[in-house]
Order: sequence, then C-alpha cells, then structure tokens
Amino acid sequence: MIERVCVVGAGVIGSLYAAHLSRVADVWVLTRRDEHARALEARGLRVSGRAEFNSAVHATADPDAVPAFDVAIVATKGTGLDAAASALEGRFAGSTIVTVQNGLGAEGIVRNHGDWPIVSGVTFMSGTRHDDTHVEYVLDTETWLGPYNGTPYDKVEELAALIERAGLKARAFPDLRPAQWSKLIFNATVNAVAALTGLPHDRHFGAEAEPGDLGHLVHALIDEGKAVAAAAGIELHEDPWEMNVLATRRGSAHYPSMLEDVEARRPTEIELITGALVREARRLGVPVPLHSALYRLIKAREASWELETEKSKGRQA
Repeated sequence: MIERVCVVGAGVIGSLYAAHLSRVADVWVLTRRDEHARALEARGLRVSGRAEFNSAVHATADPDAVPAFDVAIVATKGTGLDAAASALEGRFAGSTIVTVQNGLGAEGIVRNHGDWPIVSGVTFMSGTRHDDTHVEYVLDTETWLGPYNGTPYDKVEELAALIERAGLKARAFPDLRPAQWSKLIFNATVNAVAALTGLPHDRHFGAEAEPGDLGHLVHALIDEGKAVAAAAGIELHEDPWEMNVLATRRGSAHYPSMLEDVEARRPTEIELITGALVREARRLGVPVPLHSALYRLIKAREASWELETEKSKGRQA
C-alpha cells in the first residue's frame, strides 16, 4: 500500500498532486526554497478552480529531513530534473520514482542518480500558481502512467488508483510509449510555436481556412512528428492534430509552459521536447526541417538573453 508520498517540486503540477494526494496519503513536499517550505508548513495548500479545498502537507527544502516514502513524484520542469534527482541520490532505496516531465528522456536522467523503480508519467493537467500556497486547478485531464525498464505493472496500477482516489484523473498503460509520443509531438509543436509567436494555445493553432493561417504550419509540424513515430514503430495513442484542435475549442486560451519561460527569459524545456524529437528523427533518418528550424530558433532566443545580460553588465561597468 502507498502510505507516504513525496512530491519533489511545488510549482503548479507539483502543488496539484500534493494537495490532492494529501487527502489519501501522508504527503511531504521537497521544495527548492526554505521560505516556500515554511509557508506550506504554516498554511498548507489551497486549491481553487476545478476543485475548492485546503490541504495540510509537510514541507522541507532539506532532502535529509524527508522521512522514508513509498513513492516520489518528481514534478519539476525538465530544466530542474537533474538537480532534483541529485537531491534524492543515495537515499530512499526501494522507493518508486515517478517522472511527469514533458518530452522524452526524463527517466534516463533519474536513472543516472539511482536504481529506484521508475514509473513514466505524462500529464495534461494544468493550472495557475497564485502564490506559494495557492494553485488554481484549470485543466482536469488525465495523468497517463506506465512502467519503465522492468518496473512491475502492478506498481503502476496501484499508483493510478491512488491518484484517482485523491480526486484527480489517471490511467495506467502496460506500455506508455504510444501515449508519451502523442504528447511529445503535440508539445514539440504547440510549445515551440507559442514560444516563437507569443500566442497562447488558441484558435489560431487550428485555423486552416486562409493561406496565411497558422494551422497550416502546426499541421505540417505534427505530420513531421508522426513520421518520426511511425519510423520508431510507435502506434500513437491519440492523433496529435485532433488533440490540438480539441484543445483550441475548449473556449479559453492556454499558456504553454515554454511561452511562459520565454516571457520570463528563463531556460526552456526545448532539449527534452523538440530537441528529443529532432535527435530521434536524425537517428532514424527521418527529415524534420520544420522542427529542426524551431529547435534552433528557440536555442537562439535563449542565447539572445545571455547577450542582453552581457550588454547590461558592460553598460554598468
């Protein structure tokens, strides 16, 4: 039985998992900042939006202060995953570690730091972080879970059942790769296009009526991704184009995480998302000129912030 859960990272996704799971398990949150941990200890977590409740959690920024747990959900962004896994290194033998990062390769990063059983996760859940102790639950979609490299499937089923008992949606898959690739193609397209155009994920991403409509580019990018999946022998769980169109018809625009990163001028998850797709395409001999262009443009956008910083330091000197 899963009795204690550690959530590593308390952004939007980590906070949603921690708050809900605290209803059915003893939850510890491992934060990056001491003041964040102190706020969670003092006030707990408030969830608004799709659900309305307050939850009590334990929190600390010190990995040595976390007691032994059954499962850890590592909910950092891809850019923070290596540091998060490093914080767990040499600890919690036998615990199951769950990755829920966008893209491909998160499990390998965790494996570099320990031989824990790993469960691969994919989530479309989303929300808005109002402060350290308040998260708004916006998109109540499923978390998809599957075994990684020999992890017993019954561990995956038990975890999915726990998440559902907590009030979230989850589904276990014997093989997560078809679902993982569906989201990879969706994310590599939508996140990169949003980051470069400044548009939230809205009706423009599905529009194809006029020659200048953005949907033509989005559709072509998705077709490139589907060609890579086919070459890898992956039969997609869902069609990424249909996922895109459905999302644009929900009525409210969604801000992809990479757009938020670009607006905040912080490193994006481009390497685990579009970079992973481009590398797989190269390995399989599949041409992906559009994704390659977006990958390089995002990398150049990140480089421009470094240049701005250097110029600013030069002026101050």
